Amino acid sequence: QVQVVESGGGLVQAGGSLRLSCTASGQLPRTYAMGWFRQAPGKERSFVAGIGWGGVSTHYRDSAKGRFTVSRGYGENVAWLQMNSLQPEDTAVYYCAITPGTIGTRSEDYEVWGQGTQVTVSS
Repeated sequence: QVQVVESGGGLVQAGGSLRLSCTASGQLPRTYAMGWFRQAPGKERSFVAGIGWGGVSTHYRDSAKGRFTVSRGYGENVAWLQMNSLQPEDTAVYYCAITPGTIGTRSEDYEVWGQGTQVTVSS
């Protein structure tokens, strides 16, 4: 059984920063990518950022480029999402997920999901 747990969410003012963490445990695939998604009220879950097994290959949604940084040590089961210059539109539940394949940008690309962590940005 595989588990994914996120932490680090909270309330922050616009322009502030938060650092989310994601820890995968259990019978993990030999290699796997880790992805971050978010879901705001009334909206579909959408891709934010992803990182490959080696911690080198990354991919971001356009609105995250330059503000968010996803990181992970080589083959490590923990990934971080550093979020800077946060804006009210970043308010959402942020989810982490893993996939045995390469980084995907669709929810269906990922197999195991965490429970999510709330990020609220006040104006």
